[in-house]
Amino acid sequence: MIVVIMVAALALLFYLFLILPTQWFKVERYHYSAGLGLKVLQISDLHVENIRISPQRIQKLIAREQPAYIFLTGDFTQQLRYLPKVQQYMKAICAAGIPIYAVYGNHDHRLMASGVRELTKLLNREGVIVLTNESIDLGAFQLVGIDDWGSKKSKPGQAFLHVDPSKPIIVLAHDPNTVLHIKHSYDYLMSGHFHGMQFNVPFLFRFINKGKLAASGIYKGQHKWSNGTFYISKGISQTEPNARFLIRSEVTVHQL
Repeated sequence: MIVVIMVAALALLFYLFLILPTQWFKVERYHYSAGLGLKVLQISDLHVENIRISPQRIQKLIAREQPAYIFLTGDFTQQLRYLPKVQQYMKAICAAGIPIYAVYGNHDHRLMASGVRELTKLLNREGVIVLTNESIDLGAFQLVGIDDWGSKKSKPGQAFLHVDPSKPIIVLAHDPNTVLHIKHSYDYLMSGHFHGMQFNVPFLFRFINKGKLAASGIYKGQHKWSNGTFYISKGISQTEPNARFLIRSEVTVHQL
């Protein structure tokens, strides 16, 4: 009996500390004075192979928040066989008819070029516009999408080539380390990639190489850099192992 109780207690602790944080997502709210008066919803790091947040919960959140835009900051999937699941989530996210823009992350590029093309077709069919080292004029502001830095697909100079500096500039880039290589001024950049240090153990990123920012303790939240302010989402899903420790999944609402 004692052994059974101990096993049950360990199983409960395992669930509470490692699995529950992947199911119990937090809506983070941040403000940046870009003068736009817009609410933007950011979803990062879907990793549909591992996600434990249902499409219906995301759809309900979107309906409740009613953002002006939805920005998806990369890492949809790294396996072609999960494209139908990506489509399932995109249908839920796109259901409200809100304009949606996206960039790719390092896991997406593991699909290789042909797989990325299939992913792009899928996203486009559902109504998601993917920005690949390019910008788009959305009237009140310019939106810049920079491809993944870690995959060596990032071309910040090309992305900013046609940007109108007289308007506010919002940037999407999966890897926050991109900010170290942008030579243009911008107002606000949204990123993900670090998962908020998925296992929230002090100094972990000094031993796991995630680049200069993470090594210096910058791996989540809002920060000011030389060319602008940037935000790092903790992500809505996980990479392997499919667990989180002392850090919850996140969807972010930005008031701009």
